[in-house]
Amino acid sequence: MDRKTFIKKSAGAMLIALPVYSLMGCSSSEDDGEVPKQNADADCLANGTSVAIGNNHGHTLTVSVADVQAAVAKTYSIQGSSGHGHSVSLTPANFNSLKSNKAITVTSTNDDSHTHSVNVSCA
Repeated sequence: MDRKTFIKKSAGAMLIALPVYSLMGCSSSEDDGEVPKQNADADCLANGTSVAIGNNHGHTLTVSVADVQAAVAKTYSIQGSSGHGHSVSLTPANFNSLKSNKAITVTSTNDDSHTHSVNVSCA
């Protein structure tokens, strides 16, 4: 194979591989497995919350003790260091579950052709 043919084939392979790689970065599935187990002595009002985001690639969410105490509907941005954003909305019922030290799971908005399963539990 001469140099010109090698360069053409390499460039062609890159043009195919790059879109495939970018699609693999964000799965269309919203869950990546098991929900973390909550400790028996977990207490959202005393210790705050812990968050697990399914198929995560840089998204973050912090649900404060003050938000749990207020129990008012709230929408959070979970963009974090990801190149795209999603939103997650928690209802008063979600916050009341957290006040009762019960974990909740919600689904993010569908952005960049996928969603994320978001589990909020008590720390």
